[in-house]
Amino acid sequence: MQYLNKEAFDQANHFGLGQPNDTYAQYFTGQSYLNPLTNAQESSIFMANVTFEPGCRNNWHIHHAKSGGGQILICTAGNGWYQEEGKEAVSLSEGSVIVISPEVKHWHGAKADSWFSHIAVEVPGEETSNEWLEPVDEETYSKLQ
Repeated sequence: MQYLNKEAFDQANHFGLGQPNDTYAQYFTGQSYLNPLTNAQESSIFMANVTFEPGCRNNWHIHHAKSGGGQILICTAGNGWYQEEGKEAVSLSEGSVIVISPEVKHWHGAKADSWFSHIAVEVPGEETSNEWLEPVDEETYSKLQ
C-alpha cells in the first residue's frame, strides 16, 4: 500500500520506526531509520526494521562473504524498489521477500511517492562484510514507475 501520510504509515509499520539511521546516513540518499529487532550479543542473526522516507534509498552495495552470507529483505509496510546491477528494478510491497546472494551489487529503498519499511536479515557467513559503493543516480531513480 502506498503511504505519503506519515501518520497512516506509522500505524501500518508494526515493527516501529526506530531512530534516525545516522551511522549509515552517508550511504543513503534521503532519511532512513533503523530499529534493531535482535541483539548481536544474544543471536547469531541480526535483524532490523529499516524505514525509508519517500524517495530515500541506499547506495549500491555488495554483501561479501567467504561462505554463506548475503541478506534477506522482508517488506512490511509501504512501497519500494530493489535492483541488482544489470537487471530491471523490482517493485516491492507489503509481503514481498527478496533473497540477496553474497557478491551481488544492488540497492533498495522507497518509491518516490511512499514511505517504505523492510526487515533486513543479515545471513550469517564466514568473513562477511559490506562494501558501500556509489549512490543511485537521480536520473536512473526518477525513471522508475
